[in-house]
Amino acid sequence: MTRNEEIILLTILKLKDNAYGVSIRRQIYQDTGNKWSFASIYQPLDNLVRKQYVRRKKGHPTAKRGGKSRFYYEVTPDGLQNLQELKKAHEQIWSGIPEISLENGK
Repeated sequence: MTRNEEIILLTILKLKDNAYGVSIRRQIYQDTGNKWSFASIYQPLDNLVRKQYVRRKKGHPTAKRGGKSRFYYEVTPDGLQNLQELKKAHEQIWSGIPEISLENGK
């Protein structure tokens, strides 16, 4: 899983039932301070759907969107398991790094 896919998957978990393209992008900006293009959101989303880590659900059409439906995303059990394994690996890797190394760059 790429770092962008990981960030998007975590963001979908955070947003719960309100995870759609624009809300995902907005949340990533709030969390990281980085503005992602829509292409940098949707390509990893497509990959996550293909890997079956995310399920895409079509919402109801709305007048505000010109009769178009919004697509919502939810993390699948496989996606959740992958995140848990990734978190464990991150903790394992970081466990050998003393705090002082991060502060002084040594």
